[in-house]
Amino acid sequence: MSDEILKLLKKTGAFMEGHFLLTSGRHSNVYIEKFRLMESPEYLDEICRKMAQKFESKKVDLVLGAATGGILLSVGVAKYLSTIGIFTERINSKMTLRRGFKIRKNSNVLIVEDIVSTGGSILELIEVVKNNKANVIGVTSIVDRNKDISQFHSNYKPLLRFPIESWSPDSLPDWLEEIPLTQRGRSGK
Repeated sequence: MSDEILKLLKKTGAFMEGHFLLTSGRHSNVYIEKFRLMESPEYLDEICRKMAQKFESKKVDLVLGAATGGILLSVGVAKYLSTIGIFTERINSKMTLRRGFKIRKNSNVLIVEDIVSTGGSILELIEVVKNNKANVIGVTSIVDRNKDISQFHSNYKPLLRFPIESWSPDSLPDWLEEIPLTQRGRSGK
């Protein structure tokens, strides 16, 4: 399945090469512009179906994502799991449930994410679930770009593990410094 996902990322132009400033503040020579993939209802539906299949044997009461990419994913995955999908928004740098969204106590929550670089957003979503006294039954993402397997949840199942190197601003390789810096979408962290 991961080969299919990589081909889809390349086919849609979501897989980009250059010099990019990531939301985390790190620099990379590869960027995945998730919205090139998610702007197509057909491809978005395919991604959501594949994410849901990884958890179809679990009892999922709610699918939770983070604005903005997580809005589309949470509802799309929820469709295939016959439940509801909601999202958090970042208010004053803190993940928050708004718009009347609630997580019921003891409910089973599946967390969805688009691209995982540091896993910080997922950790924040896990905290939101725990603060509502509910259970995280799994985490999925389109791409996990970490070299090391992400350890934020024992039941983490990304569609594609694609390690992509990144550097802090003070440790850029010379060859990357020669490429003009591009700043793509930012999540407001």
